[in-house]
Amino acid sequence: MPRLQGKLCLVTGAARGIGRAICAAFAAEGAQVIVTDIDRETGQRTADQLGARFMPLDVREEADWTALAREVPALDVLVNNAGITGYESLPGPHDPEQASLADWRAVHATNLDGTFLGCRYAIGAMKAGGTGSIINISSRSGLVGIPGAAAYASSKAAVRNHTKSVALWCAQNGWAIRCNSIHPAAVLTEMWEAVLGDGPDREARMASFVADTPLKRFARVEEVAALAVLLASDEAGYITGSELNIDGGLLAGSAASP
Repeated sequence: MPRLQGKLCLVTGAARGIGRAICAAFAAEGAQVIVTDIDRETGQRTADQLGARFMPLDVREEADWTALAREVPALDVLVNNAGITGYESLPGPHDPEQASLADWRAVHATNLDGTFLGCRYAIGAMKAGGTGSIINISSRSGLVGIPGAAAYASSKAAVRNHTKSVALWCAQNGWAIRCNSIHPAAVLTEMWEAVLGDGPDREARMASFVADTPLKRFARVEEVAALAVLLASDEAGYITGSELNIDGGLLAGSAASP
């Protein structure tokens, strides 16, 4: 039997990249999937391709979550995946000395406020049934400092900590609602294309970005999705408040030969 048969799963920021891969993996495991995104056109196309339902959602807006709660009052799995680095539309600088307060707040509004609102919605949608799984997509950057992306690192660190608060709150109330975070390092998604380009030096550029990673490559979106499937499934019934790193060994320490 598929691992997510009969489960209703909602993923934010699901039009492309990691979110899309999670939706595809959930659907393949028998779940009923709801694709949400601020990008209506791409989100609808993704949902159509996966045989899923699309709902527009700006994770920064409380009113959007309130409307979603009316449409989807009960839920089995929520993946808070929507996130930005800040570089998409905020050219920076993003370092601790020169970053503007407006840019800092913009990154936190999506990454942290969106996750807070998503967790709050999920608890309300899951507690009647007494069970569920909340999966928050944090980052390797939430575990270490990133001088050139201070807001992003701060927001992802906060997502990691809030995950644990949610897990403990649910457990204290006697609900089998689990909350865990996934911490990817460099994952080869569309956001990298502008940096990598398609010229003859593409492979060299890729290698330079993962030179410090012991496995010497980017992660694939399907590999992140596989962890989400595990955490969404009943197999992970005793995992809550945990963080799963998917970083090619980057945080393990030095891979240098003695």
